[in-house]
Amino acid sequence: MSQFKFSVGPWNVHTGADSYGPETRKPIDLETKFAKFAELGFSAVQFHDDDAVPGLNNMTEDEIKEYARGVRKLLDKYGLKAEFVAPRLWMDPHTQDGGFMSSRKEDRDFALWRAFRSIDIANELGCDMIVLWLAREGTLCAESKSPVWATRQLVDAINQMLEYDRHIRVCIEPKPNEPIDRSVCGTMGHVMGVSAATIDPKRVGGNLESAHAILAGLDPANEIGFALAFDKLFTVHLNDQNGIRYDQDKSFGVENLRAAFNQVKVLVENNYGSKGEYVGLDVKAMRTTLDEDSYEHLKNSLAVFKALEEKARRWDYALADRLIAERKFEQLEMYTINLLMGLV
Repeated sequence: MSQFKFSVGPWNVHTGADSYGPETRKPIDLETKFAKFAELGFSAVQFHDDDAVPGLNNMTEDEIKEYARGVRKLLDKYGLKAEFVAPRLWMDPHTQDGGFMSSRKEDRDFALWRAFRSIDIANELGCDMIVLWLAREGTLCAESKSPVWATRQLVDAINQMLEYDRHIRVCIEPKPNEPIDRSVCGTMGHVMGVSAATIDPKRVGGNLESAHAILAGLDPANEIGFALAFDKLFTVHLNDQNGIRYDQDKSFGVENLRAAFNQVKVLVENNYGSKGEYVGLDVKAMRTTLDEDSYEHLKNSLAVFKALEEKARRWDYALADRLIAERKFEQLEMYTINLLMGLV
């Protein structure tokens, strides 16, 4: 039995459309996804604001809350919780130059409106966390925004969110590039700096995504450990990535099993989840996947995680400590590889 609870987002079961081609699979309605998530063993659902309330730009605040209450009933029907709500600020004309860091005040006001509505939705869904993936918060033109001004805009936006609701937590999901090439908050270190500058640092933390760390040239397990050391790892998005390319969201462990093992190991060693945190999966099916296999990438990722969790629990700390004391690091590496191959 795993010590962890798992979460997943509706976007992780998708149609296969990408920037270079149309849909390859049929869309699946939200309730059908909920039912399958529960069947697969997930405990919670991750939401963008418009996953929970489609078309919220054209709704009143009361209408948004009422619609969210209906989604809460669906979650309850399948025994699921909501883990977080994330304002989707990168798909709206207002946010083509960023949301919180847009050069236009009306766009910044819109971004805050969506952030506040996300908080309203989170309250209706029964969760206390807002995730900020700062997709377009930065610049494609280096001279168009001062990084000092942009960073302060982010801190100010988070402060307003913290003031809007005294119980909500804000969780930044850092990414160094794509869809912009100059991110203002690209790593967990940046998240820590932003958190420290807010009016309530205890309520501001990070969501480490494996692929985003790899895109920054960093080791995901080290980024996870860095956040854990400061008690700032509010959630994780585990997946895999084939090098420093576009964000691939591959099934967990399919590219680098040793790196995946070390991510699981650091979570196990530090009792992650003891405060109610979820292990979130942010994985997407390959574009060539057939309709009937729309959930296989989720099954595979869960299976890999649980297998690596079992291996992490069998880790021989006495042997590892002896090899470290004797500086026999080649032997330690081979022990790790043999463990992963099932030879020990």
